Amino acid sequence: MAIKVSVVGATGRMGRLALELIEAANDLELHSALDSRSDASLSDGAEVIFDVTRLEVSRQVVAKAIAAGQKIVVGTSGWSAAKLAELTDLGQAAVVVIPNFSVGSMLATRFAAEAGKFFDSIEIVETHHAGKLDSPSGTAVRTAELISANRTTPVTAPAADQDARGQLVAGVPVHSLRLAGVSAKQDVHFGGVSELLTISHETSSVSAYSAGILAAIRFAAKAQGLHVGLDAVFK
Repeated sequence: MAIKVSVVGATGRMGRLALELIEAANDLELHSALDSRSDASLSDGAEVIFDVTRLEVSRQVVAKAIAAGQKIVVGTSGWSAAKLAELTDLGQAAVVVIPNFSVGSMLATRFAAEAGKFFDSIEIVETHHAGKLDSPSGTAVRTAELISANRTTPVTAPAADQDARGQLVAGVPVHSLRLAGVSAKQDVHFGGVSELLTISHETSSVSAYSAGILAAIRFAAKAQGLHVGLDAVFK
């Protein structure tokens, strides 16, 4: 039996990609496709909801899915550790939050978290297409949080009170660029004595997210509880 998937945010870049992937997969079936004007009840009965909307919408979609005991994959940016901590009493529901569906990005974030143990000077520069409305990106937030969690002492950024120094996320300055001609790129810079380590990852199109999207949907269909990051999917 194919997994019935409801795509919420179906008219966006990621939503359109999800629709293509579902149509091409033998084990997936489109239950419904929702945009900003759709009745939320159209996702009722779906085995997995795939959410790629805006944070304020996503929080409502997730709350509805939890109340109904549904499985949901969240690709919407903005789900920080603090917001994830609000998700309690999930019951039979599954909430799978993926800041970035790229396997390469997953690995780059993992490497950055490990490098964060050895350097005290750390900053992130994330660049996305001009149409991305939110900043910093969910990937940058997740990377900064994992770096901080992997350290025994906080990151101390010089002149962090200056506006041009970026937004502090878990003590790490994050600088967001929105430019034409770019899909998505993140550079994590680690400064040491007489050396600079940069962990860089870039995607040239949304096709880079295909494997991660499919894996997350299939994982969510059998999951229960809260799972964060593509690492959880590929364990």
